Amino acid sequence: MAQKPSIPKGTRDFSPAEVAKRNYIFSTIKTNFEKFGFQPIETPSFENSETLMGKYGEEGDRLIFKILNSGDFFDVFNKSLMEIIKTILFNLQNFIKANPDSNKNSEFVEAITSKAVQEAFLRNPVVEKIDYKNLKEELNLIISNHFLYKPDLLEELKNSNNDLLSLYSMTVFGIFISSAQSRHLSTNITEKALRYDLTVPFARYVVQHQNEIEFPFKRYQIQPVWRADRPQKGRFREFYQCDADVVGSNSLWQEVELVQLYDSVFSQLGLGGVTIKINNRKILSGIAEVIGASDKLIDFTVALDKLDKIGADGVKKEMLEKGISEAAIEKVQPLFNFTGTINEKIEKLAQLLANSEEGMKGVNELQFICDNVTTLGLQTAFLDLDVTLARGLNYYTGAIFEVAAPKGVAMGSIGGGGRYDDLTGIFGLKNMSGVGISFGLDRIALVMEEVGLFPEAVLATSKALFLNFGDKEALYSMKAIGKLRQKGIKVELYPDQSKIDKQFKHADRRGIPFAVIVGESEIEREEFGLKNLATGEQQKVDFATLVTLLQ
Repeated sequence: MAQKPSIPKGTRDFSPAEVAKRNYIFSTIKTNFEKFGFQPIETPSFENSETLMGKYGEEGDRLIFKILNSGDFFDVFNKSLMEIIKTILFNLQNFIKANPDSNKNSEFVEAITSKAVQEAFLRNPVVEKIDYKNLKEELNLIISNHFLYKPDLLEELKNSNNDLLSLYSMTVFGIFISSAQSRHLSTNITEKALRYDLTVPFARYVVQHQNEIEFPFKRYQIQPVWRADRPQKGRFREFYQCDADVVGSNSLWQEVELVQLYDSVFSQLGLGGVTIKINNRKILSGIAEVIGASDKLIDFTVALDKLDKIGADGVKKEMLEKGISEAAIEKVQPLFNFTGTINEKIEKLAQLLANSEEGMKGVNELQFICDNVTTLGLQTAFLDLDVTLARGLNYYTGAIFEVAAPKGVAMGSIGGGGRYDDLTGIFGLKNMSGVGISFGLDRIALVMEEVGLFPEAVLATSKALFLNFGDKEALYSMKAIGKLRQKGIKVELYPDQSKIDKQFKHADRRGIPFAVIVGESEIEREEFGLKNLATGEQQKVDFATLVTLLQ
């Protein structure tokens, strides 16, 4: 039976039309990145696991795709497995022969965990990092605590055949690997992982190439990332990120410029009316401080971030469940209905955070960014202060951004970012401040498709199809095709000498607007027949006119 073709969940194939639309978005974003002075870099699709693990919080770590080691790793692994099992079996047989009357389980355990067994374990690549001194103790613990270890076990093994002894030997090793060594197994059989985002690889890049980089460094990166997430509308396991970051500068003018960059890209795409939400990590820390819940900052902000989804009552309930007191929740009550202009919101925050030094730093930073963005103006986007915005708290330290699609479009965020004061510190380069934003290409494409914003020109393939009447006519056509392509005009020849009706239908299905007809008479007169496939109008033209009409 033939295999049914399929692709993994959360991934997609893209048709030529879809690729054209995506490339249109890529091109628009890239043009604006470069207009704002950002330079391109690329990093590998996969990184060393240690580069990624522990950088995204517990939930993020679970969503990282790990890559199994390849090459001769598993050959070595399997050979060492057999060595361990044979050693355990050998010890069991010798023990039973030498101690036919023994009923001391302690002696049995000693035989199982002999030095030879320990050494066999230590030669296995999965457990190569185990402390030799602790290995015997760990094996003892597994055997003595497991269900296979029981008072009459010795008697059963004495009367058993080699098959049962072998099975027991393999089980001992299996229990050891699955329970005691799971923490070592992952790091030894998966030393690499697909990148989860572009930010952490960028931090690694900056540290690794710090002597080659001129700071402040403005970089952009457009590459795919992978997450083992639950697929749903607008959420995929493989998707592109389009990032722009500046590192090596504390200036808040960078935040102002990134807001303008968002506005410029979405305006050029025709996606007017997006809302650029802004908040500040220092404000969230200040709020947690003034309500006496600094030790529960993450719990507090995670609950607050769900205000749009579960409402004020749901947020209060979650905060109580996380151990935040009713008195603290009462103090933060005004945030549940936080309305007004940006300046009005900033004033309310200043009153709420008057006694928090950290909180007031955040208020002042927001004031600077918002005042200057307002003074400079935006083309089509709206800037809004959203005090419930709490993304990226594992690394953001200042401004936090999130972009919402225009009203009436049901879609999650289509962009986000923020300031991180020490992201490179995890790789040994301290006090390297940075700020960056990301565009969610896949969601942007879905929104533009829903609203009908893709220009018709994006979808066009070739401008004209030269019909094939035979080799003589095809050669004449190919000479013209070569000259047209040199002028940047997309044209092609139908490859086969098929029925003319079939060739016209091919052009129509491809969305090609013109057909070029070359027969004996056209060759004699050095002309071309040009047919507009939308109107049916047909005319005879020379090459110069053909160029003009197709351009």
